[in-house]
Amino acid sequence: MESSLCTFSSSKPLSSSTTSKTLTLSSFTKPLILPKTTFKLNPQTPIRRFPSIRSAISRTKKEETVEVVKKHLENCYLVAGIKYKGLTVKQFEDLRNSLPESVKLVVVKNTLVGKAIEGTQWEALKPCMKGMNAWMFVHTEEIPGALKPYRDFQKEKKLEDNDFTGAVFEGKYYQPSEFKQLESMPTKAEIYAKLLGSLQSPASALVSTLQAPARDLLLVLKAYVAKLEEEGGGQ
Repeated sequence: MESSLCTFSSSKPLSSSTTSKTLTLSSFTKPLILPKTTFKLNPQTPIRRFPSIRSAISRTKKEETVEVVKKHLENCYLVAGIKYKGLTVKQFEDLRNSLPESVKLVVVKNTLVGKAIEGTQWEALKPCMKGMNAWMFVHTEEIPGALKPYRDFQKEKKLEDNDFTGAVFEGKYYQPSEFKQLESMPTKAEIYAKLLGSLQSPASALVSTLQAPARDLLLVLKAYVAKLEEEGGGQ
């Protein structure tokens, strides 16, 4: 199809055959379309990749987890690891529900716990950071009472393989074979009763009490002071 672009008229008389001249595109049979340009990438040229959103979220989550562990370490008396591998989700939830409010149980990677305890007395936990651990944070001085619920749960569910992997108490590391020392520690009530008995006994008995380990003596004195404050407040 011909497309008229424009028409030129002359001021001089022209023959009828040349009255007008018209420019046409009849000679252009192909469309005026530029060919597509294709660029080939060199397979050896490195492609610049940007950090994925997933990586950023993962890094943020790890930082938040470390902060949660640090929060659990505040006012903490004992931290213990428990072999987590082999526990079902239901067993873990049942275990959590069996613990007193003063004990928190969380599953955190060893590497993140390691970051949280850097530069603290809890660095002594590092020997038990192997395999998968659930971490027990005890926020009470009553250590035997805090550990007993897990021992009962372990016996009831026949989870002999899911034993304690280690613990730190007062800056000292306790391996699994030494847990009897922690589980047999006297309670405040027992120490207080011992103190009262010593006060009513000959001087030698009192001296024996005062020669007890520093921690036991400290608990005795704290219990005695608390009793005095209680009696003073009631008057």
